[in-house]
Amino acid sequence: MSVSAPDAVLAGVSRETRERLDLYADLLRKWQRSINLVGPRTIGDLWNRHFTDSAQLLPLITPAATPATRVLVDFGSGAGFPGLVLAILGAGEVHLIESDQRKATFLREVARATGTPVTVHAKRIEQVTPFPADVVSARALAPLGDLLAFAAPFLRADSICLFPKGQMAEDELSAASKTWNMTVDRIQSVTDSSATILRISRVSRA
Repeated sequence: MSVSAPDAVLAGVSRETRERLDLYADLLRKWQRSINLVGPRTIGDLWNRHFTDSAQLLPLITPAATPATRVLVDFGSGAGFPGLVLAILGAGEVHLIESDQRKATFLREVARATGTPVTVHAKRIEQVTPFPADVVSARALAPLGDLLAFAAPFLRADSICLFPKGQMAEDELSAASKTWNMTVDRIQSVTDSSATILRISRVSRA
């Protein structure tokens, strides 16, 4: 039987990693009963809509930094997508920024239960003291122009941003280009034919 594109994204992970992701999914379903971590309509398609959707970013992370030294900052982590999934998959030193205290507690619990070393910043993005990051990610958080403004203090010359976007990706790019200079690669999402992953580098104020 052939493996579909979304399934193939996680097909190569180790048994241990898959067990950690399964535990993560179980905890999410449990916590979802009392905290709105993800859209209720997506629970039935949790792996495709959230886990695979996050995992597909891993091959897009710059190879310039080794996993041991790579620093990834995930804005508005919410239930941990994509940042916590990427951390479990070995993305490097991962920082999750989430201002909702209940969601931040959930992130810490999943990290503890799965043995995933992440740093959870339970603050608004603008309240976190910037530090150099190799990768900045965010999913379903804000328009592109706002994301770039949040990201700029964390970016070095060789840093990249990974921002999954929906049908309005080109409109957001047009609006952001009025304020920002950037190099953009568009990657088709494997989980949603109408979605695009923006891999952005060389960011500077226009």
